[in-house]
Amino acid sequence: MKMSSGKLTMVGNADKKPAKIHDLVKAPANTPWAQERKHSWDARDPATVYYTPETLADGTPTTALTVILRTKGCHWWWSSGCTFCGYFNDTRDDVTSEDLHSQWEKSLAKFDDFDAMGMVKVYTSGSLLEDREIPLDFQERVLRDCHEMGKELVVESRTEQLSEEKLAWATKINPKFSVAIGLEAYDDEVLRFHVNKGFSTKSWDRAVENLEKFGLRIKTYLMFKPPFMSEGDALTHGAKWIRDVAERSDEISVNPMNIQKGTVIDRLFRANEYRPPWLWSLIQLIKDVHYDIHPTNSGNGSDDQVSRLIIHPTAGGKVRGAHNCGSCDDEVVAAIERYSVSGDIHDLDGLSCDCQDVWKTEVELDRNMPIPLGSGKNRRGDALLHLRSP
Repeated sequence: MKMSSGKLTMVGNADKKPAKIHDLVKAPANTPWAQERKHSWDARDPATVYYTPETLADGTPTTALTVILRTKGCHWWWSSGCTFCGYFNDTRDDVTSEDLHSQWEKSLAKFDDFDAMGMVKVYTSGSLLEDREIPLDFQERVLRDCHEMGKELVVESRTEQLSEEKLAWATKINPKFSVAIGLEAYDDEVLRFHVNKGFSTKSWDRAVENLEKFGLRIKTYLMFKPPFMSEGDALTHGAKWIRDVAERSDEISVNPMNIQKGTVIDRLFRANEYRPPWLWSLIQLIKDVHYDIHPTNSGNGSDDQVSRLIIHPTAGGKVRGAHNCGSCDDEVVAAIERYSVSGDIHDLDGLSCDCQDVWKTEVELDRNMPIPLGSGKNRRGDALLHLRSP
């Protein structure tokens, strides 16, 4: 700080307005190297297109094609942004409607008009149904094409786009599709202070009511171990949030925190003030809620299934994703993936490692000591190397 011309400023020239926190948070995305990287991409090409095994709404196994489009990104990021989301790293500010149509046509051409796919997931680093992000003609193109091809469509959206008026328009084009909402936490305090989500649980409640009115499937994303939360608290809250939303969600996808470049949580991680979750915590989370989801353990697609619980640990086994000691990670990740497909708790049988005792001690300490950021230490190697990890 310095005093100049009677004005107290934190940084820079006293005659200039002080930097806003918003601008500081956005700093990594505004650097010359970041801008140069963004504009090195061809706006006519999708960010990525790939296929994975999936399950249709009726429980039938299928192949799902995921199309991640290069877009302008999320309107919430433009004004503020979530603490954990690095999707802005894959956006361009100047993407046009023509560019989006080109991306879609290239995706169709690459995979034979999606002939072998039963499901198509269209992700935009934001919300497909948000007019400020995606031109209306392209929204209509995606909805109509998937309906006419007979493909089960999944799109992502924030809650504010899911008004009755918007859904009435969309369902006239495609009467049956799924909407995935990044709720992250069914807790207003966590949404505001940990995640900076920009909406409340009431907003999610209203969106779900509207989706139910139009007979659309609801997928709810929940986050495991958001910023500023210990491992023990994450287990307690995570299980509660799953139970809170299960009756109103056709699917619940739990996303264990992974560290994305240029985000607030990336700064915390590099400062050794946040550690991604243990894989053992994900195993325990499944065990804690399994019989709330599958009362008779009949698996996914059964008549008594309350919802479908999915956990895909992005970067699982790596230091920037959910991980254990390094010796057991692949085996534990594989078991979690198997459970997400089958819904059979016995897919988790037989897992064991010496590091499980370390995890148990950490969780017990977290639950008995007032340590907001948790009691755990780095699980692998040199902490300095972790701070510089890619």
